[in-house]
Amino acid sequence: MSKFTEYIGSQFGNPRGFVGKICCVLMNIINKAMYRNTVSVMKISSDENMLDIGYGNGYLLKCVYKKTKANLYGIDISEDMKIQATKRNRKTLSDGKLFLDVGDCCDLKYSDDFFKAVTSINTVYFWEDTVKGLSEIYRTLKSGGSFYNVVYTKEWLDKLSYTEKGFKKYEPEELVRFGRTAGFENIQVKDIVKGKSFVVIYTKIKRDSSL
Repeated sequence: MSKFTEYIGSQFGNPRGFVGKICCVLMNIINKAMYRNTVSVMKISSDENMLDIGYGNGYLLKCVYKKTKANLYGIDISEDMKIQATKRNRKTLSDGKLFLDVGDCCDLKYSDDFFKAVTSINTVYFWEDTVKGLSEIYRTLKSGGSFYNVVYTKEWLDKLSYTEKGFKKYEPEELVRFGRTAGFENIQVKDIVKGKSFVVIYTKIKRDSSL
């Protein structure tokens, strides 16, 4: 693995500078099927809160707002991407419905039971602690809310030279097992492009408050 290939791979995990901008544009193009699928299955109304983990240049956030007009939150480890995502989502910001942070999904600074929906497009490969990240998402999700974890298959990622280092690659069964450890009981796996990409939908079960 060359130093250049390793550098490109690191940009997908933490986009920064001019190369980071280019990588995000490439991701927007490559991941279109993932964005479309996520927006189509998400159930959220205009008065509810949604969190996008690893928002990058804000492409998904813009798509979600166009459809739902929900309150959009985002967390990303890149300061540069916060600038880019804010520029892309000026309308959402001017409407008072965009709230972007720089930070780590394994340490979310949001209240319990705050989000109706949480999304992640191709970020789970870079989480320091997968179960801790899922536990934080579980904590911040409302009862009945869902986390849409969209990823490429291990088989597909193994074909890409830049994923040799710095990428954790998962089989669907692993992500289901981690979700159960984090507290999720209702977990579904659905293909986006068979053999290439899929989504794991973790839903926080509604509890009967009278019990």
